[in-house]
Amino acid sequence: MTKISVLGIDLAKNVFQLHGVDEKGKTVFQKRLSRNKLAEFICNLPACLIGMEACGGAHYWARKFQSFGHEVKLMSPQYVKPYVKTNKNDRNDAEAIAEAVTRPSMRFVPLKCLEQQDMQAVHRIRSRLISERTGLVNQIRGLLAEYGVVVAQGISRLRNALPILIDAPPTQITPMAQSLCWDLFDQLKSLDQRIAQYDNKIKELCKNSQICLRLLQVEGVGPLTASALVAAVGDGKVFKKARQLSAYLGLVPRQSSSGGKQVLLGISKRGNRYLRSLLIHGARAVLKRIPEKSTQLSHWLKDLIQRRGYNKACVALANKNARILWALMTKETHYKVRA
Repeated sequence: MTKISVLGIDLAKNVFQLHGVDEKGKTVFQKRLSRNKLAEFICNLPACLIGMEACGGAHYWARKFQSFGHEVKLMSPQYVKPYVKTNKNDRNDAEAIAEAVTRPSMRFVPLKCLEQQDMQAVHRIRSRLISERTGLVNQIRGLLAEYGVVVAQGISRLRNALPILIDAPPTQITPMAQSLCWDLFDQLKSLDQRIAQYDNKIKELCKNSQICLRLLQVEGVGPLTASALVAAVGDGKVFKKARQLSAYLGLVPRQSSSGGKQVLLGISKRGNRYLRSLLIHGARAVLKRIPEKSTQLSHWLKDLIQRRGYNKACVALANKNARILWALMTKETHYKVRA
């Protein structure tokens, strides 16, 4: 068999499509393998470049193929789609992956280790619990509104007002509705306890990570943001410069430029939405304490708020923090506050 230079693999649950090419880009073989035979086949191949889409199970296979001596690169599916020449099927997808992975301008997804995946799993479970709690709170509000009872916004206000409303004499709320609200209130307390448990797990993960401890020194960065960033990009060295990280998080402006005229729009909002929201919320917390401080950062933020407004200042600080965090991760330095 001709030596394979690049191998494109279209991942699936049980059946995998392979497309191998040589150094000149000529197709060497096209194979369809089951899950049990894929590892054995890749193990017997000479070392080559393997390209895959970043999807479910991609990081597991990437680590496994790297242990066999291959170079593995993951790509976002939206960047592979333009290389599909005709109709979409497994064979054409594998061919497109093999072609896309060789492009010098292609942007690759950082490969996650097991520790990063553990940290990411904790964040995803916590996010699901928060979504369930939000849905539960909205349901309680809706049920109470049907009986003419309106509670002020905020989960804490609902927690404080709900026991009083349930124990009140049954003038507006019937005994059946009171029993239902007690049941929903118990579910709310259970979700609060489970979310608190995952918050403690995230804090423990940060204490055991040297990178997270360095990131926590930045203003507006807490255990959630630090651990989520490490889970997403690792040590950050996959990005050549800080702007690439902020662009990966969708914190840089979109462009609509033509004819030499540069037009900048709002932020692109691409990439990791969860991490972007954490950085912006952390920036809002910093802006609330600006009057109390007298640092170079606080003076810059005060001037920015006067010129561009509060919300744009939050996004600008999130963008700045993303670049600072990249420097702390890649250069392994500590954050220093300038007076």
